[in-house]
Amino acid sequence: MNDPVPRQDRGAPLAGLRVVTVEQFGAGPFGTLMLADLGADVIKVEDPAAGGDVGRSVPPGAADGSSLYFEAFNRGKHSIALDLTNPAGQEVFARLVTTADAVFNNLRGDLPHRLGLTYAALADANPTIVCVSLSAYGRDGPRGGEPGYDALVQAEAGWASLTGEPGSPPARSGLPMADYTAGLVAACGLLAAVLDARLTGRGRDVDTSLFDTALAMLSYQATWWLSAGIETTRLPRSAHPSIVPFQFFATADGHIAIACAKEKFFRELVQAIGMPDLGEDPRFASFAARLEHRQALMDRLAARFRELRTEEWLARLKGRVPCAPVRDLSGALQAEELEARGMLATYDHPRLGEVRSVGLPLRVSGFTPTYRASPALGADEADLLTELGFDDAEVARLKEAGAFGL
Repeated sequence: MNDPVPRQDRGAPLAGLRVVTVEQFGAGPFGTLMLADLGADVIKVEDPAAGGDVGRSVPPGAADGSSLYFEAFNRGKHSIALDLTNPAGQEVFARLVTTADAVFNNLRGDLPHRLGLTYAALADANPTIVCVSLSAYGRDGPRGGEPGYDALVQAEAGWASLTGEPGSPPARSGLPMADYTAGLVAACGLLAAVLDARLTGRGRDVDTSLFDTALAMLSYQATWWLSAGIETTRLPRSAHPSIVPFQFFATADGHIAIACAKEKFFRELVQAIGMPDLGEDPRFASFAARLEHRQALMDRLAARFRELRTEEWLARLKGRVPCAPVRDLSGALQAEELEARGMLATYDHPRLGEVRSVGLPLRVSGFTPTYRASPALGADEADLLTELGFDDAEVARLKEAGAFGL
């Protein structure tokens, strides 16, 4: 197969992809952030009556339509303020759709139908358009009109019952992982459908939800339950439900994570920590044996790990047993380490000054992402209207009609 573009000259892998997105807060913007970092032209259509994406007002640093929260999800995007409940706003939107590959939204499930964000509503304007909906419980069905947020979904999908120490209250993850994973699933669905549309000349709807994604993330634990009735419960020290040892241990000055996901790692572990007798004990001779006798093994290992500092254990174990220090945010987000990994996104913002964030977690040969500040509300209105062919008289008419808000 002939390569249409020389590999060394490809640049941004998603250059030429335009995504028009009616999004807010975290889940949707996180998914389209990845697309923008990869070179897609992501245009946020924001509600002028609400002051745009609600994330603009989330602290810290929230003022004048900017915040560090909003910045984390929206760097490198464009913005136009349109009232999609207004016929004039819909007129501009329909013309914008003719230039796009996909229309994305993460609104409540019943709103895409109302606002005309579906393939049935937009196919006449653009037969190849892909319409992606990311909602709490799906676009159709009895729960389509229910709002939902990460914490609610983590509670209902069983995540909270699996998080924390035994006997403690159910706990939400320290990160909004239902939001983030659903955003990535929606972005994956968008790319798959756009690829198909470019091959077939016909777009389609793509529907996903926070709840369905959260259920899918239950993965092997769901398979265990659905196939064999095996229920996963919380275990001490964030332990894996069936691999032993695969968990955190307290040390003399902190905690260390150990992951013996292969038999050879357990044999190396007991040698490295000076407890070779554990490797000779038939109670600990295999995955199944260690699972059966988990508590007896934990009593020995926990006592041993408390004897030395984390750094001392790392020095003994690195290169022999998968291990890592349990770090706080200040330890994990060392700028020098991020920069060495190519993971530090640094750019100037007109109000926030220098912004430093974590960058694109992908390495694509022939491409280095360029990071720039998120847009002010409606910042790209004039350029987009000119590109779409609206003259001054038409723009004045649209403004008068309330297309861009009152």
